[in-house]
Amino acid sequence: MFPVRGAYLFGVMLTIPFDNSYGRLPERFYTRMPPKPVAAPALVALNLPLARALGIDPEALASPEGVEVLAGNSVPEGADPLAQVYAGHQFGGWAPQLGDGRALLLGEVVDRDGVRRDIQLKGSGPTPYSRMGDGRAWLGPVLREYLVSEAMHALGIPTTRALAAVTTGQPVLRERALPGAVLTRVASSHIRVGTFQYFAARGDVEALEALTAHVIARHYPEAEGPLGLLDAVVAAQARLVAAWLGVGFIHGVMNTDNTGVAGETIDYGPCAFMDRYEPGKVFSSIDTFGRYAYDRQPDVMIWNLAQFATALLPVMGEDREAAVEKATEAVHRFPELFLEAWVSVFRAKLGLAGAEEEDELLIHRFLGLMAEGQADFTNAFRALGGPAARDQFVSPEAFDAWEAEWRARLARDPGDAAAILAGANPAVIPRNHRIEEAIAAAVSGDFGPFERLGRALARPFEERPEFADLRRPPEPGEEVRQTFCGT
Repeated sequence: MFPVRGAYLFGVMLTIPFDNSYGRLPERFYTRMPPKPVAAPALVALNLPLARALGIDPEALASPEGVEVLAGNSVPEGADPLAQVYAGHQFGGWAPQLGDGRALLLGEVVDRDGVRRDIQLKGSGPTPYSRMGDGRAWLGPVLREYLVSEAMHALGIPTTRALAAVTTGQPVLRERALPGAVLTRVASSHIRVGTFQYFAARGDVEALEALTAHVIARHYPEAEGPLGLLDAVVAAQARLVAAWLGVGFIHGVMNTDNTGVAGETIDYGPCAFMDRYEPGKVFSSIDTFGRYAYDRQPDVMIWNLAQFATALLPVMGEDREAAVEKATEAVHRFPELFLEAWVSVFRAKLGLAGAEEEDELLIHRFLGLMAEGQADFTNAFRALGGPAARDQFVSPEAFDAWEAEWRARLARDPGDAAAILAGANPAVIPRNHRIEEAIAAAVSGDFGPFERLGRALARPFEERPEFADLRRPPEPGEEVRQTFCGT
């Protein structure tokens, strides 16, 4: 449909093993279109292990012709570029039509583990869903998403991935002219709660049936019908949000159009990791009322899942009353599922392998001490069991009493506490001030800090002396108080 150019390196053609399925859904699900070319693409980063896992030759992808593909200047054979349409609630307000306003699904591959993956170009130009935007991305958000999404993957949290980042050789206008960039993002899918909402709002039952069947086949083949799909998504999101809280992550923009049905973290806009533990912490500049604060994320996800359940009602049988009852029961299981996952995450963070009834109280007491003692979230957990643990608190004496209780609990536990602690508590996270440093340097042409931070985040549970400085919380003058969407 679009011009195809082969990409070669030493005579080897770039081959991407596309096996597209979303494009076989009805045409009202998307708009087919090519990406808009850029002036002078240059490769910034290429995720070599991910490329190999996708069955793509990384050397060919890094060639000049491969970079043309990553920038959207050429469309490889087998690709089916399209912009997906969806709707959503944004900060609780209904938006009846959204969609990929600056991204294109290039196509899908089945990776070497047999998992179907989307390959998407983000920042590839305007689409019919751009809503007056330019469809482009500037370098800062591209590098932020690259670093944070790959860090989340290394932390073991379900997430979209970053395959590559390229600069475009042309500026984009935000508050000022900034260098343009394109991110190549990989996901289990880009199907959102808002995708279902789009068709439900239009009374398009046929489309909802097709979408439901597609998602079940792709993500939850064990699910039986729409109710089974709802149950599976509720459980996946309960595990996901518990994992977020376990690393101090704040998504920042948990709209229904940013909630993926695959149970992956998606759309890293004004996201952030906490330094000092503050349960009600908000970073996002657009979250003026704290709707998506750290400790509100479980409640927000319940709300989002209720919207998902509502969208599924038209395909849950003719008995509307019975469908509402079953859907409500499914959503109401979230708190129990979340609590179970949350306690499991934080038990491990305390070095516990077994379970006792009082563990939840022990966890809450430690978090309370952290909040009162202005402790750094990551470093306080990482220090547990060592001589520096009490030094993480403004008033170490308050920690001492809790530590005695904790050690008594450890003595009754069957696990290897030291190994569990080391495997559950990262030494390094993508701290906001370090990301901002990397972005500022990159804008000036120095990608060294970005590359160094990426190397550290790839093995977050290891204490490597060469990255000791990246573990340090920000000094007062370094603290990042707000994060921005960047669109």
